[in-house]
Amino acid sequence: MAEGRPLRVVVAKPGLDGHDRGAKIVARALRDAGVEVIYTGLHQTPEQIVEAAVQEDADAVGLSILSGAHMTLFKRVLELLAERDASDIVVFGGGIIPEADIPPLTELGVAKVFTPGAPTQDIVAWVHSLRDRAEAS
Repeated sequence: MAEGRPLRVVVAKPGLDGHDRGAKIVARALRDAGVEVIYTGLHQTPEQIVEAAVQEDADAVGLSILSGAHMTLFKRVLELLAERDASDIVVFGGGIIPEADIPPLTELGVAKVFTPGAPTQDIVAWVHSLRDRAEAS
């Protein structure tokens, strides 16, 4: 994470899910907390999301998924980041993700999953903690 500049997060809606209210709320909360946010819009492919993250020199990618395709889409984003030698970009997400799917997502490399009803201040605090963790390592 680059010192001297705000954290930069790409917020994305992968797949065919057409509901982005939650993603926009999170994007605004992060922006209001001093995070640079790049919102990619609806119906993004994993390839488009990773391209945006690399081009924008993102510190993290936040994926919002309500469609039930989280296992496939998170995995593909992580694979593509690895292919681009960008595994240092932290992947987190939220949406309608069953509790039982969170451990396998964590094993894939997803850093954090926020379930419905997670307070935006918790998401903001977690994103801000990324800089603290990077500085400690």
